Amino acid sequence: MTAQLSAADLKQRAEDAAAERRRPASAENVPESLYPFTSHWHDRGGGIAMHYLDEGPRDASPVVMVHGNPSWSFYYRELVRALRGSHRVLVPDHIGCGFSDKPDDSHYTYTLQSRVDDLEGWLDAVGATKNVTLIVHDWGGMIGMGAAVRKPERIARIVLLNTAAFHLPKSKALPGTLKLARDTALGAFLVQRFNAFSRGAVTMAVKRRLSADVARALTAPYDTPANRIATLRFVQDIPLVPSDRAYAVVSDTAAKLRVFADRPVLICWGAQDFVFDDHFLEEWKRIYPHAELEYYRDAGHYVLEDAAERIVPRVERFIAAHPLAGSAASTVPHA
Repeated sequence: MTAQLSAADLKQRAEDAAAERRRPASAENVPESLYPFTSHWHDRGGGIAMHYLDEGPRDASPVVMVHGNPSWSFYYRELVRALRGSHRVLVPDHIGCGFSDKPDDSHYTYTLQSRVDDLEGWLDAVGATKNVTLIVHDWGGMIGMGAAVRKPERIARIVLLNTAAFHLPKSKALPGTLKLARDTALGAFLVQRFNAFSRGAVTMAVKRRLSADVARALTAPYDTPANRIATLRFVQDIPLVPSDRAYAVVSDTAAKLRVFADRPVLICWGAQDFVFDDHFLEEWKRIYPHAELEYYRDAGHYVLEDAAERIVPRVERFIAAHPLAGSAASTVPHA
């Protein structure tokens, strides 16, 4: 005789089924074995839905992971697997990225300001209002730290992965590939028509060859020119001069970063990143001289793809070594 399901179980099943129905067609190219997570959706307004992961116990302290461009929540899959047993792991896909909606320019303003507003609104909606461990990569640093400085009381710990939350260092020139995509019609055509940015990243952003399944999954959401709008708009939004739309947001965030001088910070850095290189790392070290640093000489920009087997246990040890106020330190293997 089959046991009756509770009302809560039935509700969860209905929500899971609805989430699966809402996933875009591109999800078929993301194997469940690599991305074994349940989809959730947040209405950011205007009928636009933000996709996110919400794994682990709801009453556990939250770990929030913020991706960059052209990646998506898939990038954090190994960290999600490792931490969801003991933490509430929350990972959004920015609008236009991953499984989130991909509206055109008439329905969404693809700027850093919108990204920070989106993240702040979503954090409030999911209840991630305190004791947050914030993990950021690439544009996720600018977006995540941009939201964090607005309400610094949310943040308990910070993990930085080849990212920035300040202007391009004066000693660093914008790489030619980014300049092409940012400033030229040819670059825009290549990004939107041929998916040059996302496809290029699966070879240029790593030093270890990705499996075909992982490379396909990383690029899967950007399967049509219309669905590549965010990958292009992110590059076009790189602020270099005060008249650029994102410039003031970056300036404001950078000026407030030292509000976290009393929080534990871990930096895990891929040394062979041609964009977020040692010029950016030196700036982080200047801002957070107390930060713990892991420097992976054999890793590139997608540092979690090149060094997940080292970064994941290092993040676990970092979290365990800095318990939240009033809680006992957890125990993890010291591998």
